[in-house]
Amino acid sequence: MTRERVRVTAGAGRPGAPTRGIALPGAPVDDAEAAYARALRRSQLRLAVGTLLGFVTVTLVLLGALTLIPELDDIVLLGVPLSWLLHAFGFYPVIAGFAILYVRGANRNERRWRALRDEGA
Repeated sequence: MTRERVRVTAGAGRPGAPTRGIALPGAPVDDAEAAYARALRRSQLRLAVGTLLGFVTVTLVLLGALTLIPELDDIVLLGVPLSWLLHAFGFYPVIAGFAILYVRGANRNERRWRALRDEGA
C-alpha cells in the first residue's frame, strides 16, 4: 500500500498571482524584473563602496591634519587643546554627513529603479 505524495501550498490563490516579494518555487520569473533588480543591486553596491572610500579618505585626511599640524595643540578652548576636541568631536559630523549622503543616494537609486520597473511593465 503506497501513498501518493501531495504538494501543500500556502493559500488557494490562482497560479501566477503576484506575491509580496517572496520568490516561490515554480512561480514564473520575469526576466525584465530580474534584470532591473540586478541593476539596483549593482548601483547600491557602487554607492556603498564609493561612500566607504570617501569616508575613509576624509577620515585619513582629518587624522593626518591632526598629526601633521602640531600648532593645533597650542590653541586652547575651554581649557582643552583644539586637537583633543577635534579627536573627540570632529568625526561625528563626518559620520553624519556621509550617512545622510548615503541614504539620499540609496533613495534616489530606488526611485529610479521603481520608475524603470513601472515604465517597463
